[in-house]
Amino acid sequence: MNLKNLFRTMGPGPLVAAAFIGPGTVTVCTLAGANFGFSLIWAMVLSIVSTVILQEISGRIGIVTGSDLSSLLRNQTDKPVFRMLSMVLVLLAIVLGNAAYESGNISGANLGLAFYWEAPTLELGRFQLQLGNFLLGILAFLLLLTGNYRILERILVALVILMSIAFTVTAILTKPDLSRLLAGFIPSWNAKEIPTLVALIGTTVVPYNLFLYAALVNKRWKTASDLPLMRRDISVSVILGGAVSMAILIVGAANTSTEITSAIDVSKGLESVFGNFAGYMMGFGLLAAGLTSALTAPLAAGLVVCGILGWDKDIKSRPMRLTMVIIVGLGLGFSSLGIKPIQLITLAQLANGILLPLISGWIIWIAAQHAVLGKHKNTPLATAIACLIWLITLILGVKGVGTVLGLF
Repeated sequence: MNLKNLFRTMGPGPLVAAAFIGPGTVTVCTLAGANFGFSLIWAMVLSIVSTVILQEISGRIGIVTGSDLSSLLRNQTDKPVFRMLSMVLVLLAIVLGNAAYESGNISGANLGLAFYWEAPTLELGRFQLQLGNFLLGILAFLLLLTGNYRILERILVALVILMSIAFTVTAILTKPDLSRLLAGFIPSWNAKEIPTLVALIGTTVVPYNLFLYAALVNKRWKTASDLPLMRRDISVSVILGGAVSMAILIVGAANTSTEITSAIDVSKGLESVFGNFAGYMMGFGLLAAGLTSALTAPLAAGLVVCGILGWDKDIKSRPMRLTMVIIVGLGLGFSSLGIKPIQLITLAQLANGILLPLISGWIIWIAAQHAVLGKHKNTPLATAIACLIWLITLILGVKGVGTVLGLF
């Protein structure tokens, strides 16, 4: 199949890549490279494999059942305790979480924009309005309210491709040592690397993407005969996203800055070696990463809320628009006024820590049920592999809950 046909048959997979490559992922990958060089590239490979497996299950459930995960949860009448617990956790983790993290998405995009235009800060009484954050938030708001899913999808795909080029070109400019780079694919770690290792996997394997993909595949494919297209769609998209994350890690390893706290510090270090071009490419990558996540987070939250509550999930429907407006509005307010919703983020992290192993375990269980998926259910080998992936999500969940409770 040629490249043109590949793009024509692609589905919502690029939106999953757009969702997990946000400012947080850029920062984590940057710090991983800056602090540990190429030694944790293997962890990125593990996260890519884990994400492809879980997202394929999510997409398969969506196509074969004709329903998204939120609606399936709502209809679990034979398991009332699981149903209520899951619905509450989903709403807390995805709705509150995306509202809180939306401010980080917008602020991250503004950091990238600052490479080209340093937006002023306006005095508004007791508050200071950060104009760059405000304008980017309004842009995300307007794009979502167009109500045209195909246009939104194309914009996101274009941004993901441009972001991939930006980070890849920047990584190539660093001229990494290939022998050291290849050695990074061999698993090894020490105690100091474990928190970063967990963070690298955690930025890729995220629960709201499972809901997002299961909901969106139904807009693209309707029958089980389309499963091969879905598998290619999510595999290509996640591998592309993982390659971008690796490129960011490679860039981080090439920094010359004395103190690294974010991707911006690395870009400054790159400028001293490769000139302004590398910095501009890094800046565009960060701008695209923030903007794509600023679009997918409200979209995912809207789909989850409408699915859980049984409302219309069309992007033009009033419930979808209202939910997206609330998410973008909160993110816009927090980022523009410099407010950090610490309590909201803490609550979301706690809910996410519980939700990830719970939801991933649930979809693995569904994927093994002949009564639900028929001949498209998992084979025993596939279930065994998925259970190993579930152990990873359990570790991530325990780490997340432990961090919030101060146990780690």
